[in-house]
Amino acid sequence: MPIHNRIAAFHPEMTAWRQDLHRHPELALEEHRTSAVIQEKLKEFGVDEVVTGMARTGVVGVIRGSAPGGAIGLRADIDALPIIEQTNLPYASTNPGVMHACGHDGHTTMLLGAAKYLAETRNFAGTVYVIFQPAEEQHGGGEIMVKEGLFERFPMDQIFGMHNWPKDPEGTFLWRVGPTMAAVANITIVVTGKGAHGAQPHNGVDPIVVSGAIVSALQSIVARNVEPTESAVVTIGEIKGGNAFNVIPPDVTMRGTARWFTPAVGDLLEKAVIRIAHATAEAYGATAEVTFARTYPAVVNDEAATALAKTAAEAVVGAARVVPMEQPTMGGEDFSFMLNAKQGNYIMLGAGKTGNDPQVHHPLYDFNDDILPVGASYWATLAEQLLPRDPR
Repeated sequence: MPIHNRIAAFHPEMTAWRQDLHRHPELALEEHRTSAVIQEKLKEFGVDEVVTGMARTGVVGVIRGSAPGGAIGLRADIDALPIIEQTNLPYASTNPGVMHACGHDGHTTMLLGAAKYLAETRNFAGTVYVIFQPAEEQHGGGEIMVKEGLFERFPMDQIFGMHNWPKDPEGTFLWRVGPTMAAVANITIVVTGKGAHGAQPHNGVDPIVVSGAIVSALQSIVARNVEPTESAVVTIGEIKGGNAFNVIPPDVTMRGTARWFTPAVGDLLEKAVIRIAHATAEAYGATAEVTFARTYPAVVNDEAATALAKTAAEAVVGAARVVPMEQPTMGGEDFSFMLNAKQGNYIMLGAGKTGNDPQVHHPLYDFNDDILPVGASYWATLAEQLLPRDPR
């Protein structure tokens, strides 16, 4: 069962949807136009119900099969990133400073394509919930939907997610059991010293020097505190302080991220970041205020659900193009909240064209429209395999 012929037939239509969404990106919890487009399409397709309002801009489409049966959920994310697009494409972002730099426009389109096919054919028994989730990049829309009763309002046996993966060739699928994407924390460190004239540093306590020492010391956490067989990251990505070349500022704010897979490593990172920041600042006569805000837990794939996802992917592209993901990625994903509440799987769909494609979160990134029918066919196949009309 390769790419569905019906889905292949409306590939140009799907491409138009995707490029329209790309042209009009919206940030987390502000996806009002995107949500309206999704609702319009689902109603046009003739799905049985279109439910709105979850996590503010979320949409859930309900598609009932041709006979009674179980239920599964298929999830796509819909928000964009605060990135200035540099692609110069004819459908580049018209919203300054906002860009679909992670492919959520493609994820949304693939799920819309599957919804169109499933609503037309009804070649399954039971119910498919197509879940369009806002705020994956920020604010944890997945957690919001779970807390607002996603699984109580739409009772399902399993839930599945998918992400495009430009690192691997287009039309391949990558699967993994267990930890697949990392847990995430946002780090904020405010270093307070004493301001002074730049020519008279002895009259102050320079928080810029202290910040530099803290950045260097933080690198010892993973290198010397984390068990070498574990994975962890501590990165400072932003330092702000001062506004003149000859003035020592009174304070500096640093922001960064921590990533890990096992809870014990997360606890270790938090304690170590706080300890090092406080101790280093004190050694220089300054103080440090530290916030270690945990945002997303790790994405952990269930073994049985992963086997089901793998079987569906093989039916679409062939067993040779469905390969194990050798290592987890340190990227984060709020689909983890859904997997913590419900059995499921998160699979990667290869999207690379040249082997040197811009990766996600890059201002030159663009979703590969050639994989739209592959992803839509995967969703459709998953529904038809998990909810067969004739279970014999």
